[in-house]
Amino acid sequence: MQSSAELVWLVTISIITAAMWMPYVLESFVHRGIFATMGNPSPDALPVPAWADRAKRAHLNATDNLAIFAAVVFSAVLLNVTGGGVLMAVKIFVFARIAHYVVYVAGIPVARTITFLVGFFATLYIGVAAVGVV
Repeated sequence: MQSSAELVWLVTISIITAAMWMPYVLESFVHRGIFATMGNPSPDALPVPAWADRAKRAHLNATDNLAIFAAVVFSAVLLNVTGGGVLMAVKIFVFARIAHYVVYVAGIPVARTITFLVGFFATLYIGVAAVGVV
């Protein structure tokens, strides 16, 4: 498989997604302690701040969506459907997912939904382009 701009963007969002656990784990280190954070969950554990809970859920959402995005990007690259609209959709997905994480953690519900949908439709466009519909 040849390298393409789409794959570079895929690697970029994969690295960003892989790092999304850091804020909520670091918060737990500070407020619960390193050993409590690394231990098994306890019913006696201190409550998690709302932003940290949202960060964890945003990270889970990002990993779920990354799996689908990666599949359609790899398919498009393998089928040699790259550049133009596909590359633009890949970039839109990346920026939408970063924005989704930020607004999710900030607790902005409408913006969260909009950024999610932008990423979803970008992924859908890439998949449809990969099968030759657009």
